[in-house]
Amino acid sequence: MPARQPPVRGDRVASAAADAAGSDGRVAFVVSCEHGGNRVPARYRELFATAQAALASHRGYDPGALTVARELARRLGAPLVAATTTRLLVDLNRSPGHPKLHSEWVPASPPGVRADIRARHYLPYRRQVEELVAGSIGRGQRVVHVSSHSFTPVLDGVVRNADVGILYDPGRPGEVALSARWIAALQARAPHVKVRRNYPYPGKSDGLCAWMRRHHAAADYVGIELEVNQRHVAPGRAEWRALRAAIIASLAEALELEKRAQPAVGT
Repeated sequence: MPARQPPVRGDRVASAAADAAGSDGRVAFVVSCEHGGNRVPARYRELFATAQAALASHRGYDPGALTVARELARRLGAPLVAATTTRLLVDLNRSPGHPKLHSEWVPASPPGVRADIRARHYLPYRRQVEELVAGSIGRGQRVVHVSSHSFTPVLDGVVRNADVGILYDPGRPGEVALSARWIAALQARAPHVKVRRNYPYPGKSDGLCAWMRRHHAAADYVGIELEVNQRHVAPGRAEWRALRAAIIASLAEALELEKRAQPAVGT
């Protein structure tokens, strides 16, 4: 199991101004991390008085995802939008109206509680990502958006059989092409790492990338969700650093190959 990590302070951390985007001219990059921490804002702490075990587990956040997201953003020169409030307050990777947008610790009544949480945490986060993507598309660029996550090694008694998952929509050629290149580059750099497509979740399932696809054409938007097995998350250990380095270097290599290939990413 991954080492327990303390809550990460801050929320909606951005590595660049909200109207900026990493770019090579034709393609703009955006990195996001929806489950980067397990912080509970002070105004809602009473709701989670009995939730300490859940907060410290995968239910509360994605261990390692924020570290990977920060390093990806740095390598790509991309803006990073990341949340460190716990997903148990509101799941930023769920679409509006999803039945699991809030956990059981957030009461359905009085209705003002959920409305307040959405106004303070959900909507600002989603809006920031949406504005970065739309702004780049408006400038004539294609957007490559990488959403960083991690997954628990065992779920409901079933061992997850992968080290890294690359999630994408099989019906969008740009996502298929970039994912294939990323996986090939990662396997070449780290043959011992088991990489699987659309695992441990289908790439088309509800999430921020899926939501963005509903609003932007495949020629304009490429959304990839990165999933890393939490059994590798061990702060300070060389193996964890090496895996992150391989993931990030292989994406950079895949993007360079994609840039050389014609047509460009997203077509």
